[in-house]
Amino acid sequence: MENFNGTSEDYFILLGFSNWPQVEVVLFVLILVFYLMTLIGNMFIIVLSYLDSHLHTPMYFFLSNLSFLDLCYTTSSLPQLLVNLWGSEKTISYAGCMVQLYFVLALGATECILLVVMPYDRYAAVCRPLHYTVLMHPGFCHLLAVASWVCGFTNSAVHSLFILWVPLCGNRQVDHFFCEVPAILQLSCFDTHANELTLMVTSSVFVRVRLILIFTSYGAIAQAVLRMQSTIGLQKIFRTCGAHLMVVSLFFIPVMCIYLQPSTENSQDQGKFIALFYTVVTPSLNPLIYTPKTKMKEGQLRD
Repeated sequence: MENFNGTSEDYFILLGFSNWPQVEVVLFVLILVFYLMTLIGNMFIIVLSYLDSHLHTPMYFFLSNLSFLDLCYTTSSLPQLLVNLWGSEKTISYAGCMVQLYFVLALGATECILLVVMPYDRYAAVCRPLHYTVLMHPGFCHLLAVASWVCGFTNSAVHSLFILWVPLCGNRQVDHFFCEVPAILQLSCFDTHANELTLMVTSSVFVRVRLILIFTSYGAIAQAVLRMQSTIGLQKIFRTCGAHLMVVSLFFIPVMCIYLQPSTENSQDQGKFIALFYTVVTPSLNPLIYTPKTKMKEGQLRD
C-alpha cells in the first residue's frame, strides 16, 4: 500500500456522519444552535465573573477557567464539523489535522484536571470555613489553574508527538468528525493493537485517578455535613456540590465510554455520537448548571 508521509500538501477526509446523509442537515442545525448557546452562555459567565466584584471568588475564578476551556474546546472542532456537514467537501489538511488533534486533546485533558481542582475549593469552603481565605489564596488559585493548563498541554504534546512518529498508509479517510488519536491510529501501516492498549491503559489511569480524587474530596464534604445532623446541612451540600458533580458526570461518563473500551466497528459509530454529546451538548449545559445564584449559596456555606 502507498505510504502516506504526512507533508503539508497532504490531507485527510473526515468521514464524520457521511454514512447517515439523511441526518446531516438536522445535525448541522442542532450543532449550530448548541454551539451558539455555548459561545453566549460561557462568554456571559466569563464577563459577569470579571465585572461583578461579588463574584471575585475562587469558585468563580475556576468557573471562568472552565468556561474559557469550553469555548476553546468546542471551537477547536465544531466549526470544521459545521463546514463538513453543510458542504460536500469533508477534507482537512494534514497540518490542520495535527493541530486540531493537539488542541482537542490538550483542552480535554486540561478540563479533566480542572474538574479535580474545583472540588478542593468546595472542600475548603465546607470543611475548613475559618481557614478558607488562607487555603484558597488568590496566588494559590492561580497556581492551580496554571498547573492544570500546563499538565493538560504537556500530556497532549506527548501523545501528539507519538502520532507524528506513527507511519501512515495511503488511506486518508479518518472515521470520525474530528482528528483524534484512535481514529488516526487506524490509518497506520502497522499493527497498532499495542498502541491502542497503551492509550486505553493511560486513559484509564488518567480518568480513574482523577475520579478517585474528586470523590475523596466529596466524601470528606459528606462526612463533615453529616456530622452537622441537620437537614440544612444536607441541603447545603446538594446545592453547592450537586452542580459540580453533574458537570463531572456529563464529562467523565462519555469519556470513559469511548476511551476505556476496546475499539470495534460498532463502538466506532457509537463513539461518534458519544463524542458529539460531550463536544456539543455538555459545554452548552455548563452555564445553565452553574448560575450566579451559586454565589449566594457559597456565602451561606461559610456563615
